[in-house]
Amino acid sequence: MADIQLERVRKMFGKVLAVADVSLHIKEGEFMVLLGPSGCGKTTLLRCLAGLERVDGGQVIIGGDDVTDHPPGKRGIGMVFQSYAVFPHMTVFDNIGFGLQMQRVSSAEIQRRVGEGAELLQIQQLLARYPAQLSGGQRQRVAVARAIVMRPRVLLMDEPLSNLDALLRLQMRGELKRLHHEVRSTTVYVTHDQVEALSLGDRIAVMKDGTIVQLDIPDRVYDLPATRFVGSFIGSPPMNFLEGTIRSSNGARMLETAGVRLEFHGVPARGRDAVLIGIRPEHIAVERAAVAGGIPAGAIPAAVVVVEPIGPQKLLTVQVGLSTLKVTTPVDFAVDQGQRVWLRFDPSRIRLMDPQTGDAIAS
Repeated sequence: MADIQLERVRKMFGKVLAVADVSLHIKEGEFMVLLGPSGCGKTTLLRCLAGLERVDGGQVIIGGDDVTDHPPGKRGIGMVFQSYAVFPHMTVFDNIGFGLQMQRVSSAEIQRRVGEGAELLQIQQLLARYPAQLSGGQRQRVAVARAIVMRPRVLLMDEPLSNLDALLRLQMRGELKRLHHEVRSTTVYVTHDQVEALSLGDRIAVMKDGTIVQLDIPDRVYDLPATRFVGSFIGSPPMNFLEGTIRSSNGARMLETAGVRLEFHGVPARGRDAVLIGIRPEHIAVERAAVAGGIPAGAIPAAVVVVEPIGPQKLLTVQVGLSTLKVTTPVDFAVDQGQRVWLRFDPSRIRLMDPQTGDAIAS
């Protein structure tokens, strides 16, 4: 194992800046996920780390060694690609042991390491088969086994599950998590799938336009997004956003949105009027009717636009003024399209952001 230090890594493609002076420290044995939409620079950064792209600036340091100018074969890395990249004319055994054969490792050692790798990936019974006789998930296991038997200092994975169907992705996520727990190799994993990122990563580096916009553990990236982009990219459905205002009343500062004052004690101390209110769908409670005597205190009126049953929950699309929000309810919550409901925000889960920059506001 080895730690990784990226120091102001920069990569240009012609006049296009793909990676913009990124600095990142990945600890030994850590599972780091690079997450972001297509074109954000995550795969390019991984390729710079692997040596498949020559950097235009900065340093790549693996295990204390400056490998910026080293070719891929001299960096001590193993790589698993989006495509399975297995040789169709070779058996599973020969595919897994191919790199070892190229390094002229003894036959007995190849036999031992291939056996260990196959056992870790639970494909011992497939060693005599050819790739055409395997499922997609089995082929991907072969590709992972081929990488780990080389005992790399660092394991790099570039969207390895994207070619699998939903059920296989679920199964392979569990396999990869188990494998990392057993092997504890330093791993860098690229994906655009936020479910993969949240479930696999020790930490997540969220990327946008060639830069890292947030680096944190999964729970904090989900609960405390640093920007509106992070909140809207992570989560299914993503975080809701509403325009709001901070107002002073009897010496106290209150948060107001959609004409309703909310119970919220985390307003920023410095003066600020307009804010952006971010809240996750699961942190909004829904009531079907107003209490006797009028609008419930602190409740926001809304109209149901769409009702979507999604297994154990219902996903409601509701209209609040000019804004559309997503909220989740129990599956037995009886509600129809066009019905009026009342929303209550969990004040402890509200995230305030600057409406101009989209950056989170410290409270």
